[in-house]
Amino acid sequence: MVIWHLHHGASRPCNITLVSAPQDVKPSSDQRMPALVLIIALAGVLLHLATGWRYGLFRDEFYYLACANHLDWGYVDHPPLSIVVLAAVRGLLGDSLLAVRLAPALLFGLLVWLGACLARELGGGRFAQSLAALSVAIAPVYLALTGFYSMNAFDLVFWAVAALLLARLVRTDNARLWRPLGLVVGLGLLNKISLLFFAFGLAVAVLATPLRRHLKRRELWEGACLALLLFTPYVLWEMSQGWVTLEFMQNATRYKNVKLSPLALATAQLTQLNPVTAPLWMLGLAWLLFGRTGRRFRALGIVFVATFVVLAVQNSKPYYLGPAFPVLLAAGALVVEDLSGGPRRRWVRPALLVLLVASGALTAPFAIPVLPVEAFIRYQRALGFTPSVGEKHRLGPLPQHFADRFGWHELTEEVARIYRALPEEERANAEIVTRNYGEAGAIDYYGRRYGLPPARSPHNSYYFWGPGRERPSVMILVGWSTEEVAPSWTQVEVAGRLESPYAMPFETSSPIHVCRGLKMPLEMAWRRAKMFI
Repeated sequence: MVIWHLHHGASRPCNITLVSAPQDVKPSSDQRMPALVLIIALAGVLLHLATGWRYGLFRDEFYYLACANHLDWGYVDHPPLSIVVLAAVRGLLGDSLLAVRLAPALLFGLLVWLGACLARELGGGRFAQSLAALSVAIAPVYLALTGFYSMNAFDLVFWAVAALLLARLVRTDNARLWRPLGLVVGLGLLNKISLLFFAFGLAVAVLATPLRRHLKRRELWEGACLALLLFTPYVLWEMSQGWVTLEFMQNATRYKNVKLSPLALATAQLTQLNPVTAPLWMLGLAWLLFGRTGRRFRALGIVFVATFVVLAVQNSKPYYLGPAFPVLLAAGALVVEDLSGGPRRRWVRPALLVLLVASGALTAPFAIPVLPVEAFIRYQRALGFTPSVGEKHRLGPLPQHFADRFGWHELTEEVARIYRALPEEERANAEIVTRNYGEAGAIDYYGRRYGLPPARSPHNSYYFWGPGRERPSVMILVGWSTEEVAPSWTQVEVAGRLESPYAMPFETSSPIHVCRGLKMPLEMAWRRAKMFI
């Protein structure tokens, strides 16, 4: 059995080592993790915890909490691992905002540390490790994706650990590392199927580099089988449900996601990763693919290129490429360390660190709620920034990842007011049905204090949890226009509307209806309303 340790003592802080691995092979001459790396990681965790409360829970967090009430081997839009973890967190700490946000904040700190470990594994010294950690820490995409609970925060870490294991495997040629690599890929696939991009890139890299000699080693196939074994329960769930995630992905690509050219996908990374770090990851990619000393790690560069090609062909959102960049930042940090090694160029190092910190301070408010909302709106206007979105929705004054944290409590209060206004005999047999999972999840979360029944929705996994009572006397419908609702009911009453200046406009544009007399069987209406997107 393969045993591997993640050393965290003072002497070898990030050295992944097989027990029987050769001891004369070292990733760099300096085995100690710089204190600056740990300071950066801790500062990032504290920044998340200090600012995360400011704008409230995010749309997807309400949905994830609802999924945690319905544990299963899969969901329409994600595998089960992040939901199982959230259920455990809620069981231990509750479902307050701080409890929900603790795990992604810690994952951010871990990602920063892994960035330094990658630099060290590639041969970087103390400055390269510090530079890699800081470059990861100031990337808006990493700050944003760890600023709320979702599978994406875990995905970043799984990609980084997989890249670290692959770098170690390439450097040491130790075939036994295929087993832990298979374990990481398998667990990562149980979190988000985007690890398939890494697996595809890895397959290309094996065929295109000297790693192909490992095709004759049983350890490679054992690792592949382990990954497949871990992923199998989710695949079986998909089969039993008619491959609903494929339907979800097709609908999202066709109706929701903004189409991007390969060039647009590439240029979007400039802002996602912080423009100041662009030379770093470009140098890193060039070093991995063409550098004289980096050629041994070419497999890592090939994984990135293959991932980019697949995402470009699939018209994916720009942030999907984010998990592939820490290894490029680490490689670029190594190049900069080498270029700035002479005594006359030593000034470059502190100057570069200061520049990165300054640029990170400028861009952080666009990723996490550092500023109060009105101050942020003034800040983005002063910088001439216009909110953008990767989906086909009209925006208000805030970018979507901020706007989706507003209006939920107000929506629940309005629905509770309408619910309490119903006659008592109707209230006892009423159902609340919403157009999307954010509305349903928020009503489930905040509605407990108002005595509301569970919300229903035909959106994604909420669809499988059903429409509720077979013959409700009345339904409170949230999120549909009157024109959409009226043909299906004998009586439709506009009873209220969400008022929130910062929420997404599509949440405030539709009234809340009280509807009576459904003109068709509820089961038929539910099937027609199904929305996997």
